[in-house]
Amino acid sequence: MDDQIYIIGHKNPDPDSICSAIAYSEFKKELGFNNYIPARCGNTTSRINSILNHFNIPLPVFIGDVTPRIHDIMVPLDRVQKITSSSTCAEALKLIDNYDIRALPVLDKNNHIEGVISFFQLGEYFIPKPLNPRKMRFIRTSVEAIVRSLNADVFQLYNETNIEELCIRIGVMDTNSFDDFSQNEGEPNQTIIVVGNRLDIQEKAIELKVRLLVVTGKQPIEPHILEKAIKNKISIVKSSFDVASTVWLIRSATPITSIIKKEIISFSPEEKLSQVRRKIAYNIAPLYFVVDDEYKLAGVFSKSDIIKPVKTKLVLVDHNELTQAVNGADEVTITEIIDHHRLGNPMTKYPIRFINEPVGSTCTIIANMFRSHNIIPSPSIAGIMMGGIVTDTLNLNSPTTTESDRQTIRWLSEIANMTSDALSQIIFNSGSIILNSSAQKVIESDCKEYQEGEFRFSASQVEELGFTNFWEHYKEIIEALEVFRKREALMFSVLLVTDINTQNSLLVVQGDHDIINQIGYPQMDNLPIFELKDVVSRKKQLIPYLTSLLTEGTSPTVISNLPEKR
Repeated sequence: MDDQIYIIGHKNPDPDSICSAIAYSEFKKELGFNNYIPARCGNTTSRINSILNHFNIPLPVFIGDVTPRIHDIMVPLDRVQKITSSSTCAEALKLIDNYDIRALPVLDKNNHIEGVISFFQLGEYFIPKPLNPRKMRFIRTSVEAIVRSLNADVFQLYNETNIEELCIRIGVMDTNSFDDFSQNEGEPNQTIIVVGNRLDIQEKAIELKVRLLVVTGKQPIEPHILEKAIKNKISIVKSSFDVASTVWLIRSATPITSIIKKEIISFSPEEKLSQVRRKIAYNIAPLYFVVDDEYKLAGVFSKSDIIKPVKTKLVLVDHNELTQAVNGADEVTITEIIDHHRLGNPMTKYPIRFINEPVGSTCTIIANMFRSHNIIPSPSIAGIMMGGIVTDTLNLNSPTTTESDRQTIRWLSEIANMTSDALSQIIFNSGSIILNSSAQKVIESDCKEYQEGEFRFSASQVEELGFTNFWEHYKEIIEALEVFRKREALMFSVLLVTDINTQNSLLVVQGDHDIINQIGYPQMDNLPIFELKDVVSRKKQLIPYLTSLLTEGTSPTVISNLPEKR
């Protein structure tokens, strides 16, 4: 199945943001793509709920942050190749070779990390030391581990699980030299003899009562040799490998305990990928570990993992400025943008589908996609697209309304079997935001942040049936607006309170006094509140006016009544 792609609107979503995400997901399904999931990055509102509840559509999944984190790129525990401290070098090398990896975590039975074993550590162990090459003869292991390493045919074993210091010898000399060499290298009962079809050496090894006799090659062990080994209680096995390979494999039977690296670098699954990249930029560890609160292994990753593209993919609807997008949007892949606002020039690594049309609602754009593909949406999907258009154009009364919005509403109304006036009554009678919310919520419920050169500011908007509720709570709202501005470190913040009935607005402003002093609209009772007649559009009227104050330093006395929406 294809990776999921989330269709998501701006922070503090309005109905158009939510409805367009749902509708575009349905459009994609009609085209055969089932991996597009509608999402939201903010709380719902009474108007959003009224639309979705009326058409029996569930609220999109909440995703508050898409910032890539370690758990997004790590290899999870159930896919990690791992070993225990009792494992042998042979078993570690086999995993490293079979899975083409460079290191293995060493875990206890409860998945707590005891250390790491890498290909480089193993290589160093097997390389002869120039100053003391004879140490290569000695290993500390058990006979049982040697048998596993060789995959040997067992004829007889004694005390095979004991961990012992053993010396490896190859039986290639005559028996007299063999005798002398044994005395020089230690006791026979601590010696492993590796020998081919030399019956004299085999017999001599049994007489000396060596710890283990390993016979190599394809020739079977002679019956009388086996009989003597059994009689003398000598462990004896058959290796299918040649002498040189057998010796190497015996040495690889050493438990990894003595060469485990105890010092590891670990991270929490929630750590941000960007921060981890900086932390390990100059580190050369072959493997990094992801642990939970109990220091149990959750996953692993390497440097090559953190440079791979993050799997999270987004389609942005009803916005294109990253300051308004879900947290972390600038660190993941944006595949499409469908919007009807000014361009914020988001940077993308690859060419993407970018649709930006001067209409009153994103739902208008998506509804026209259905029409252009001769796809008839279900009545409920047609209804929520109507909801997005009705709210964004104030039921086609906003100066942002276009002929395309009007034609689209007529088409959708027939499918949904509902007029825009009837839907408008349901939506705008769903409750006053000012009466039903805290002052802080009034500011944040439909707030967008903007960047104009070096200046950052925010513009919120609420729509009411008259200004009575506002005047009853204006003091708290003014205070909350200033708290919000300071918290977000903005140059200034505004709240546009729009009366749906009269198509007029009040503008509450907090912040830079030079900006406030430039506003060319009537100020009310020396309050930071201005009367904006015939102004209802944040997008096409208010934002261009505010940006002109920043860029031109002039104070237009009238906001042009242009045909589009907020």
